[in-house]
Amino acid sequence: MATFPDLIPALPEIFLAVAAMALLLIGVFRGEGSLRLVSWLAVASLIGAGFLAVTGVGLTGRVVTFNGLFVTDPFAVFAKLLILTASGLSIILSINYLEKERVARFEYPVLVVLATLGMMGMVSANNLISLYIGLELQSLALYVLAAFKRDTAKSSEAGLKYFVLGALSSGLLLYGSSLIYGFTGSVSFERLAEVLTGTPSLGVIVGMVFVAAGLAFKISAVPFHMWTPDVYEGAPTSVTSFFAVAPKVAAMTLFIRVLVGPFGDLTAQWHQVIWFCAAASMIVGALGAIQQKNIKRLMAYSSIGHIGYALVGLSAGSQEGVRGVLIYLAIYLAMNVGVFAIILSMRQNGRAVEEIADLAGLSKTHPLLAFAMALFMWSLAGVPPAAGFWGKWAVFLPAIQSQLYGLAIVGVVASGISCYYYLRVIKVMYFDDVTEQLDRPALLTGVVATGAALFVFPVYIFFLAPITSGAAAAAASLFGAR
Repeated sequence: MATFPDLIPALPEIFLAVAAMALLLIGVFRGEGSLRLVSWLAVASLIGAGFLAVTGVGLTGRVVTFNGLFVTDPFAVFAKLLILTASGLSIILSINYLEKERVARFEYPVLVVLATLGMMGMVSANNLISLYIGLELQSLALYVLAAFKRDTAKSSEAGLKYFVLGALSSGLLLYGSSLIYGFTGSVSFERLAEVLTGTPSLGVIVGMVFVAAGLAFKISAVPFHMWTPDVYEGAPTSVTSFFAVAPKVAAMTLFIRVLVGPFGDLTAQWHQVIWFCAAASMIVGALGAIQQKNIKRLMAYSSIGHIGYALVGLSAGSQEGVRGVLIYLAIYLAMNVGVFAIILSMRQNGRAVEEIADLAGLSKTHPLLAFAMALFMWSLAGVPPAAGFWGKWAVFLPAIQSQLYGLAIVGVVASGISCYYYLRVIKVMYFDDVTEQLDRPALLTGVVATGAALFVFPVYIFFLAPITSGAAAAAASLFGAR
């Protein structure tokens, strides 16, 4: 006789699902002009979900429910807090942008909440089926967000490209899952971890590669990165700011859970794939960004490079490597939220601008904004003592300990190359003459940019210890479950 599943571990997801439906009803009944109300209620809902995640059972151990489909552990809680933080900040940054672009529709924050719900389901997936459900719930909402400015050709094109290539990646993931099920007879992560010991069959290896390829698309790892620059440029800037952080964190943590959990004993088989994706992403990200003039495209290639750095930690295949990746993701979140807060404030006479040249002379007209942007660029380049340096230290050190010297060298060289285009932005702000002055940024945007800048340097020193200890506990729970 089947028993009713324990709902407590999934309480944050249940709360967020109910909140999304309630927000949709509020928006429908309030009609036009309800964007601000729904947005702030959405932020409150995300905070509530974060509170439920922290105060729940996840921090005290590993709990599996829904007949093994759903797992809550410190790893999932850490990832969910990053996702909820990124989503909440993205909604706050989007309010003024959507109003000024005249697309102030209440569906936007609802779609972000639904995408966040899918991401939370992804990081708690304990089965290939629940993994796919969470991934698709996230993806369907993101497809709509990419084409949110449906009256513009660029946004529609971005949504179409993302949808077509996203469908291809989903097909790869499903095909790989079917191969794994066919050769092992199970889709449960726990059962797969028991079965996949020793030398696996060729079919399992091929299936694992297809699953890895499907997930690599979601994190924009080379060679599955082709959609990123076009979608980043074409999508509304507020959507790009969301794409650059929350989905990347969710997909990366899911990638870690899949490779370390069910395929934990097959490190020798998947290590080569991750090594190649890491090296190629760092190289393509560094070289591709050099010639970019649009700052959103530059940040697209920057995100590809940073995913490569994160994969360096994963390629080590160790608990220290996973800990390093989680630390890196937390710092990556702050850096990118800050950069996109400033990009969202780039307006001239009420018109949004996106060219790097539009930042010319920013230090003379908006000195605090220019200083914050300079801090973010230094941190993204990994120059000490900014937080980005410690993020790269956290992923490169486990790689060196695992004797991945070649990958570490590629990472250091790519970081050196990236200094060129990050410092070029600083040069434009401080040494170029003003062509046309940027408008005064909105208060909310300025507050978020200031907070992110303080975190990047020097306040991160006070947060580094709790982030490091939380990441260590999360990594330990993941490896302890093997």
